Amino acid sequence: MLASLNLGSLDELVSKTIPGAIRLYKPLEIPDGGVTERELIARLKKIASMNESYRSFIGAGYTDVLVPPVILRNILENPSWYTQYTPYQPEISQGRLESLLNFQTMVSDLTGLPVANSSLLDEGTAAGESLVICLNAAKKKSKNVFFVDSRCHPQTIAVVFTRAEGFGAEVVVGEHETFDFASVGDRLCGALVSYPDTLGRIDNFRNLSETVHSYKANLVVTADLMSLTVLEPPSSFGADI
Repeated sequence: MLASLNLGSLDELVSKTIPGAIRLYKPLEIPDGGVTERELIARLKKIASMNESYRSFIGAGYTDVLVPPVILRNILENPSWYTQYTPYQPEISQGRLESLLNFQTMVSDLTGLPVANSSLLDEGTAAGESLVICLNAAKKKSKNVFFVDSRCHPQTIAVVFTRAEGFGAEVVVGEHETFDFASVGDRLCGALVSYPDTLGRIDNFRNLSETVHSYKANLVVTADLMSLTVLEPPSSFGADI
């Protein structure tokens, strides 16, 4: 390679390739006591062995799920869902479009709401997006308070706080049964509750819905889709999102 480029050394190659302004002209500060790859793997296995496995209980949105092999093979692993129309076309497959439509239809049926997206967001990110929707729907900069029930999953609450920073929104966390919504009044743009909540409890949010709507704000509900196969849909108590 050096001969083809008429260069005398690798150092000369580097000097001609990498701008001097971004080069480091002093030795790297690598401490003594390096280990071989074999020793490193052994050390990592020792650290990993310190992990402890606990039984999974209902709560925080994480539960054990069993997907029957027949579903895996015929739906999730079905090539018709993810292959293109023909080998030379890059478009998304007809099967993928059909599966997204099936997903949207299922979500609409279970929630009782007329519109559903198919972006497959995790709950925290979806809750953050719902905050943005509520802010945009309000159309007033002064209407920027978003209430979050304290029994939403902690990771969901954390993401909502992070999302609010970029939009100048104020997030208020409290218990929906006792919170004084009059304290924020017309500044309220939305309220978020969990159904079931992070402790597995199922609340009736009809009174909350009436209160939130009285301030011309939107009620947002995070729901476990599997639980909605047996619970009343969020639309039944006035959920907007």
